[in-house]
Amino acid sequence: MTKETFGEYIRRLREEKNLPLRKVAAQLDVDTSTLSKVERGERPMSIDYLKPLSKILKIDYKELQVRFLADRINANYGKLEYLEDGLDEVINQIKKNKK
Repeated sequence: MTKETFGEYIRRLREEKNLPLRKVAAQLDVDTSTLSKVERGERPMSIDYLKPLSKILKIDYKELQVRFLADRINANYGKLEYLEDGLDEVINQIKKNKK
């Protein structure tokens, strides 16, 4: 993946589709300033907006969710020495819970 943050990714996709910030914000029912802060990395995106955002931007929901998760995990825990071990443990727990 790229070093592009989730907010930068959202902005790039929105601009590539020539969608004004105010229209996307209106469709998400959030303030323009809120979405602008998300794009600038000053505020995290709520997971509740991922599915509607994928429809607005006409992108795969899975790709959007993976980018969101990668960005949040990296931002919050990327500097931890044992991050990979922790992620492996989370994956194991998720697999156990699915059984």
